[in-house]
Amino acid sequence: MAKGNTNPDFLNGVPELAVLRVLFDGPQHGYAIVQSISKRTGGTLQFGEGSIYPILHKLEQQGLLMTRREVAGGRERIVYRLSKRGSKQLEESCHRWQNVVQSVQALIEGGDNGLSPVVPAAS
Repeated sequence: MAKGNTNPDFLNGVPELAVLRVLFDGPQHGYAIVQSISKRTGGTLQFGEGSIYPILHKLEQQGLLMTRREVAGGRERIVYRLSKRGSKQLEESCHRWQNVVQSVQALIEGGDNGLSPVVPAAS
């Protein structure tokens, strides 16, 4: 995805999953979360700080994240970490997405109907 583009509609729920997964590895502040998601996806998923903070606030309100304030370089920032409930949600979300990926892969490959897959040619 080119920088500045929004993510397609089919990625509904992916930003939340991405945040939870990144925080599974340890606490981070908002900008670091944005950078981690971009790096881990090879730049395919890029969320601006303006779009990630509403997600972080929503996840915190749902009890999936916990926060603490810390000072770094003379600046105060909020550091997010997974709650136990967030870890459970991550596990459930990963399982659901793995099922979706397997199903879409089967669809692309032609499934059990004996048909050859129809994959559009690259432009």
